[in-house]
Amino acid sequence: MDLPFAATAFAIAFTIIDPVGMIPLTLVATAGAGARRQRIINEAVLVAAAVILVMGLIGHALLAYLGITLPAFTIAGGILLFLIAIDMLFARPTGAKQTEEETRAASEANNPAVFPLAIPMIAGPGTIATVLLLSGLTHGNEIRILTVTLAYAAALVVTWLCMTSAPHLQRIVGKTGIHVVTRLLGIILAALAVQFVLNGLMGTAFFRHA
Repeated sequence: MDLPFAATAFAIAFTIIDPVGMIPLTLVATAGAGARRQRIINEAVLVAAAVILVMGLIGHALLAYLGITLPAFTIAGGILLFLIAIDMLFARPTGAKQTEEETRAASEANNPAVFPLAIPMIAGPGTIATVLLLSGLTHGNEIRILTVTLAYAAALVVTWLCMTSAPHLQRIVGKTGIHVVTRLLGIILAALAVQFVLNGLMGTAFFRHA
């Protein structure tokens, strides 16, 4: 197994989905849901998984169809991840997951499973960008494809557990604990984002001299 690639895939999957950060969001989105809370959570994770799977399957073909080189997408993905990391470090709601207009629309929705929980909170633009990025880096290697699949599957399972246990976890961890974990993940994501940009620049130089 390609351990460096596996470590990168798992780190990205967990930081971009941010299972711990979904705890307060789940509580807000399912407030007043009562007995429907678990069904909403189940549906949200399943929809998010379907979106991630589809983007993972067509990601490489999509880049090729649009004529986008991997170095270009790597740089763009790194910049996007860095912006998300900054929002995580300063505990600001990131527009890569949900805008103010989407928040207002979500508050009027009867079933928050698909919107805003599945899309854009779990499988938002940031998540889709990383799936496309990692799928491009697999280069058709079956082990790498399996690694990316396991990384996002594990992140979704942990997310489901955090969302299901949201009321209990918030009482145990507290808002301060959630902010601390989010900031730590933000630091990791920022470092990964910079590395992606550097990799993209080196790839661009390679193609230029090839």
